[in-house]
Amino acid sequence: MTVQQLFLILRARYKVALLILLLTVAATTAISLFLPKQYGASSAVVVDVKSPDLVSGLMLQGMMAPGYMATQVDIINSDRVAKAAVKLLKMESSPVIQNQWREATQGKGQMSDWLAGLLQRGLDVKPSRESNVINIGYTGTDPDFAAAVANAFAQAYIEVNLDLRVAPARQYASFFDEQTKAAREKLEKAQQALSDYQQKNGITSTDERLDFETAKLNETSSQLTSVQGQTTDSQSKRQTTKADSIAEVMQSPLINGLKADIARLEAKLNESRGNLGANHPQILRSESELATLRSQLDSETRKITTSIETSYQVGKQREAQLQGALAAQKARVLVLNKQRDELNVLRRDIESAQRAFELVSQRASQTNIESQTTQTNIAVLNPAVAPTSASKPRVMINILVSVFLGTFLGIGFALILELANRKIRSTEDLVEVLELPVLGSVSSATGMLKLKHNSAGLLA
Repeated sequence: MTVQQLFLILRARYKVALLILLLTVAATTAISLFLPKQYGASSAVVVDVKSPDLVSGLMLQGMMAPGYMATQVDIINSDRVAKAAVKLLKMESSPVIQNQWREATQGKGQMSDWLAGLLQRGLDVKPSRESNVINIGYTGTDPDFAAAVANAFAQAYIEVNLDLRVAPARQYASFFDEQTKAAREKLEKAQQALSDYQQKNGITSTDERLDFETAKLNETSSQLTSVQGQTTDSQSKRQTTKADSIAEVMQSPLINGLKADIARLEAKLNESRGNLGANHPQILRSESELATLRSQLDSETRKITTSIETSYQVGKQREAQLQGALAAQKARVLVLNKQRDELNVLRRDIESAQRAFELVSQRASQTNIESQTTQTNIAVLNPAVAPTSASKPRVMINILVSVFLGTFLGIGFALILELANRKIRSTEDLVEVLELPVLGSVSSATGMLKLKHNSAGLLA
């Protein structure tokens, strides 16, 4: 169908199209005028996504997510917020509303659910573009009620949002309280175990006692080494066959003096024997004195060797005593080392329990504060006020829409009538019907008369 054919059809059936247009506009105007007036009120809330958390001081990563604002819109549209708004408006306590609920539901279900559904029908939540402001709108027949509902939804949204943030903190606070009690009990048990071990073993200061016993062990070891050296020296002197070669004998002034006297007396005696003879009384007296000196020398030498033997035996006894004392001291030091290791283990247990208790206690304090916070990142920017003029129905807009709609309906209805009763209105229609070429066409007489009239006027 060409544009010319469409124009010819509309020119032929313009009355039908015009009638439909007028009927559509009239019906729309009448309905718009008789519809009850609707009043829209809007409350704006701002969502702060850049400020850190007031308790922890950290930025919440969830607030920076691209879908955060869409999530907030879904929260406002949720049943939970709607029920909270119903509670804030105290609608359940109204006898009129109670009667309406009974008539609508025959008393089935919960009134709060029914009222929440009614309020959600008139709710309109729109986030602002490129900003963190959300507009909460409500449309109703009463302007004051519409403003009250919009403000109630804004306040309910703030309360629900705060509860959503605080509820996990409350659960965590309860959990960390239990963990704090368990950590405290573990710390007390570790401290009690250390105290019992110290009392059982009579330990007051392990390090000082160990240092003292270690010093005593070192001293005993030094004494044993010294005594062993002395005993070895005494044993070597004791095993010497020649007593004259012993240092104590060689260094004794008395023995050296006796040896000098014997040497001098022997020399004198040898000289006297050559002059006086072997049986001379003076020779005999000198020999008696020489024998006495030699006897004294042997006696003094035996005393020294006897003292060396005595020193050796005393040294061996002292060595045995020191070896026993050293072994006992080693055992005592080993026991102290073992006690110190066990004490260190107990102390590490206490330190570990202390760190765990401090960590859990700090986390419990933080979650407890978070569970009691009343701060939120949402604030009412512009509260809703009762509108002075109705927002619906929009008569002029509806009439304009009805004009466009009526025009399309009229054109469509005219085309339907034309298709139901097709007529030839142009040469194109004739070609389509007969499928034969057109050799010529005769214009209407009205056109010829107009052409002749115009030519006569020009000639005159």
